[in-house]
Amino acid sequence: MLLLGVMRGKTLSELASSAFKEHRRLVAPLAGFPGVEMIGSTIKLAQQNFGEHYKAIRSLVDSYSPDLVFPLMDLSVEANALGRYTVFPRGESATVPKDTFDMEELESLSRINITFDTRLMGYVETIKMMSVSLPPSILKGAYVVGPFTLAALMMGADEAVISTILDTEKLHRLCHFTTERIQEYVQLLLASGADVICILEPTGVMLSPEQFSEFSAIYIHHITTSFKYSGANFVYHTCGNTMHLAEKMARAGVQGVSLDSRDAGVDLPAIAERLPQDVAVIGNISPATTMRFATPAEVRKEVGELLKEMERFPNFVLSTGCDLPQETPPQNIRAFMEAGRAW
Repeated sequence: MLLLGVMRGKTLSELASSAFKEHRRLVAPLAGFPGVEMIGSTIKLAQQNFGEHYKAIRSLVDSYSPDLVFPLMDLSVEANALGRYTVFPRGESATVPKDTFDMEELESLSRINITFDTRLMGYVETIKMMSVSLPPSILKGAYVVGPFTLAALMMGADEAVISTILDTEKLHRLCHFTTERIQEYVQLLLASGADVICILEPTGVMLSPEQFSEFSAIYIHHITTSFKYSGANFVYHTCGNTMHLAEKMARAGVQGVSLDSRDAGVDLPAIAERLPQDVAVIGNISPATTMRFATPAEVRKEVGELLKEMERFPNFVLSTGCDLPQETPPQNIRAFMEAGRAW
C-alpha cells in the first residue's frame, strides 16, 4: 500500500517506480459499477444520490483495497449540466442521445455556471466523502469528460468528426468553450480532495493523429497546464485502438495514459517502449471479456502474463482497459487483485 503523505506532489510514474523498487505493482482496476451491485443498489440511484454512490465505492475499497479508486464512470455529467437531453436508465449509465444543436446557443450557455448543477455537485460530494472517509493510503480519482468528447456530445459525434475537416473554426470555438467548462469542474474536484483527474476522451479514437492533436490533446494540455501546481495527477483515457494516438496523449502534459485492452488492438508493451518513463502506463486487462466472462483462474493467468510482459517498465500501473461492467463476478475482481499483489 502507498504510504500516508506521498500522494499529492508525486507523479503516478514516481509512485509506480517506488512500488517497483519494493518488488510490487500498483493495482487499480476501474471498478465503479460492480460496487453498485455489491450494495444492492442501481446505477441510476448511485449517479443521482451521492450517499449511494459513496457506499458503492466504500464497498469496493473494503473488499479489495486498490491503490487507486474512482467513482462510477459517467460521460454525461458535463453535457447534462449544460442542458443537453440526457437519458437515465435504471440499470445502465446515463447517456446523451443526439439532439439538435446550434452554435448560437453558446452565448447563453456561456453564462451558465455548471458548478451549480445538482447532479454535477453530487459527484463533487462523492469525491469529498471519498477524500474524508477512505484510507489515506488510497489515491482518490475523479473523472471528467474530454473537450472533444463533450463537443461531440453537444453537436453529435459524426458532425464533430466532419467538422475536423470541413468547419475547423466552428469546432475550435466549441472546444474552447467545453475546455473552459471542464476546467470549472476540475477545480471543484481538486478542492474536494481528488488526487487524480482522469480525462475521458473516447470519441477521440475516431480521429487521425493530427486531428487528435489539434482537437483533443492541445486542449487537454491547456487543462493540465492550468493546474500544473495543484499537485494532482492527470490521466488521459481513450477507449479503442490507440496505438496511433498514445504518443500524442503522453505529450499533453499528463502524468499517465490509461489504455484499452488487447481485444481493442492495444499492445501495451509496444506502447510503453515508445513513451517516456515519467508518464505512467495504465491498463489493460479486458473488462468486457476477461473480467466479465473468464474464470478466476483465467483472470489470474492473463494478469500474470501482462505483468510478465510489462516487467521491464517501472512506470506500469496494473488496471483494466476501461470501467468494469456491473455484472463482473466479484471472484474475478478478487483474482485480479490477488494476481497483481502477488507479483
